Amino acid sequence: MGTGLMEAEAWAEAEFAGAELGDRRRTKRLIRLAAGLAECPNGTLPSAFREWRDLKAAYRFLGNEAVTYEEVTKPHVEGTAEACRAPGEYLLIEDTTDLDFTGHPAMRGVGRIGNDGGLGLYLHSTLAARVERWTDAQTPEVTLVGLFGQRVWARADTVRCSQERKRDRLQRRRESERWAAAIDASPGPPPGARWTYVADRESDVYEAFERCRRRRTDFIVRASHPRALVEDDRSVFEAVAAAACLGRFQLKLRARPGRAARTAQLEVRSTTVRLRGPWRPDRRTEPIPVTVVEVREHDAPSGVTPLHWRLLTSWPGDPFDPALRVARTYARRWLVEEYHKALKSGAHIEESQLTTAKEIKGLLGVLALVAVRLLNLKLLAANRPDEAVEPDALRSEAWAILEATYGQPPDGWRHRGLLVAIARLGGFLARRSDGLPGWITIWRGWQRLTVMTQGAALLLRGHNCG
Repeated sequence: MGTGLMEAEAWAEAEFAGAELGDRRRTKRLIRLAAGLAECPNGTLPSAFREWRDLKAAYRFLGNEAVTYEEVTKPHVEGTAEACRAPGEYLLIEDTTDLDFTGHPAMRGVGRIGNDGGLGLYLHSTLAARVERWTDAQTPEVTLVGLFGQRVWARADTVRCSQERKRDRLQRRRESERWAAAIDASPGPPPGARWTYVADRESDVYEAFERCRRRRTDFIVRASHPRALVEDDRSVFEAVAAAACLGRFQLKLRARPGRAARTAQLEVRSTTVRLRGPWRPDRRTEPIPVTVVEVREHDAPSGVTPLHWRLLTSWPGDPFDPALRVARTYARRWLVEEYHKALKSGAHIEESQLTTAKEIKGLLGVLALVAVRLLNLKLLAANRPDEAVEPDALRSEAWAILEATYGQPPDGWRHRGLLVAIARLGGFLARRSDGLPGWITIWRGWQRLTVMTQGAALLLRGHNCG
């Protein structure tokens, strides 16, 4: 949506001015709330609003019945969907995470999370990214468009019986219906635009494939089930395992909790099959033709579980380059994980002390877009590191502070240099081997730069800070 590097006030106006909250004064309050959180996005209102009258107004605003999560995010979601109708290629990447409020037992309106041992909310996000170009290694370089869809809910208090009949389970509402629901709610891409749905194993639900086909949307989904085939007694897993190796490639894997970053040596196989439609109590499901691309690690380090993906896709997978393109596109799924990490580790939404799920959802509606804003900055630094930053991206005081602290770059400010400079204010060391900074240092640096900028602006206006 192109609002990633705007000043906080301009960004808030662009994102939230179209919100319909029943009263224009509420929309103006939303814009002020969003601007304050964008400048100090750590999930707690007292740190963003130091004046009691402003803090009280924020609490009153989030408690208003007319202020709902859906209405707060609606202008952004609609704008993202419209942007994805422009000619081009787009990835619609989905994932689910939980927001853990177990440490706030007095909060009302939350539900079970995890293995029913905690309390909180579930958040399901559909992130839209535009493919700017394909590298020679068949890697899509992307920029962030925004949130194509997002749903937040509390799980019901009752735990369903493990002996529930399959017919009964399939005839009631199920959480699995969230997969590709945002795509099914849209009219689909117009001619000239190509959408591809990308999701992990939990989305290996037959209805998700049907929704994509109904809306003329391609898909790349990591398989979870050894699905039966129409013309073959083998499962989809057995069929692709018997295919010939098309080639090998390397993939850099990010660090995870308990796992260091490494480079995996992978081989690729591909075959085309027709999935047998599963039984449903209320209708007959039709077979779906898919390409199956298997990505398997060989020579994995000792003690490391080898990477093994089986990807179901509507894209071609033969010969090697098309299969490689499928694999590298699925690897872009980490973007939605980065988004959720930005929302939790950066915006600290789980640290909010609000007392009801309704208020938390209203706050989430703002912080969800703040997280998009800073993720876009990080993505530009990774994919367009040497592209010049527009002079009006930051206030003049902020540029002066950065240049006084680190000097003016000889070739001007570029995306990567700006991100690193902001993160250095938050403690990032910026050594040669450090790569791009993480969310904690980015957000700390952003907050510190904001405070310094506000102080400089007061001094320039002749205010007495004492």
